[in-house]
Order: sequence, then structure tokens, then C-alpha cells
Amino acid sequence: MYRVIILIAPEPPVAERKKSIIMNSGKVLLGLLAGVAVGATLGILFAPDKGSATRKKITKKGEDYVDALNEKFSDMVGGIKEKFDSVKEETSRMAHNGNARAEDGRTESKNSGK
Repeated sequence: MYRVIILIAPEPPVAERKKSIIMNSGKVLLGLLAGVAVGATLGILFAPDKGSATRKKITKKGEDYVDALNEKFSDMVGGIKEKFDSVKEETSRMAHNGNARAEDGRTESKNSGK
């Protein structure tokens, strides 16, 4: 005689399900990008060009990717710098306004105390 035991796991909380979905999406995206890279590499390697021409193509593609990455990184750093400068100016302006109000308050209290 055999006994069958069925274990039912409780459903994970919503936060864990969302995290799981995001992680699975990331894995799918990573797999897709890896597939594209492998496909492109194999396409270049099996192309009917000479080895030297194929190496030049690979080098050119690599340089193009590096240039694009550098450009995106520079844009990102520029955007962060602009935000930082904007926050810095706003903070400076607010500090100046606060100092002016404090000075006005001191002057007013001196005048009212006479």
C-alpha cells in the first residue's frame, strides 16, 4: 500500500511575487541580449569574408559600441551635473533668503525694543 502526501506551499506575499516577476523579466532580457550577441558574432565569423576583413569588422563594431557607451555615459554624467548645479543654486538662494529674513527679524526686534 502506497501513501501519497501532497504538500501545498502558501502563496508568497505580493512584494515577493513582484520581485520574482522583475527578476524573471531581467533573466529573459539578459538571455535575449546574449542570444543577439552570439548570433551577431556567429554571423560575422561564418561570413564569406577573409579573416582580416572579419577582424576589421569585429574591431569596428566594438569601437562603435564603445563610442556609443561613452556618449551615453557622458550624457548621464552631464544630466547629473546639471541637476546638482540646479540643486546647489536653489539651496544657495534659499539660504540667502533665510539670512535676509533673519536679518529683517533682528532689525524689527531691535526697533520694537526701543
